[in-house]
Amino acid sequence: MTEELQSLINAETRIKVSSTLDKTVGKKNLTDGSPETCWTSQQGTPQYIQLSFPSPVIPKRLELTFQGGFVGTRCSVECLPSGRVDGEKTWGALTRIYPEDVNRKQTFELVPNDAHLTEGGVESLKLVFEESSDFFGRITVYNMQLFGTIP
Repeated sequence: MTEELQSLINAETRIKVSSTLDKTVGKKNLTDGSPETCWTSQQGTPQYIQLSFPSPVIPKRLELTFQGGFVGTRCSVECLPSGRVDGEKTWGALTRIYPEDVNRKQTFELVPNDAHLTEGGVESLKLVFEESSDFFGRITVYNMQLFGTIP
């Protein structure tokens, strides 16, 4: 039986980024659906994009469209599990992805390294770009979509 995936990013999703080159290339452009707008980080690695959800979600698929030449080529996908009994909030490594240095949309299945990490859902997801195809470490993302289920 296949689960029906739905978009996990909506108006209530909070987006935080490590840096922004300037106001014209801000974080709001990550999810506006326009091929004309983008988010560009300042130089230096690592850079990150963090999503915080209004209620727990189970992320399954990530879609990213980079600007070729400014691609996060090695990325750690981390999550903050919800409903911790001990009350301790600790980020865990969900998986790793390796985007290609191209302009087209790239799709990544988010298969967890540890299934227990997502079983009750996650409060936040963080993409940590550890390397960039840009010599100065800048990242440019035109579009980001996250799909999954709601427990």
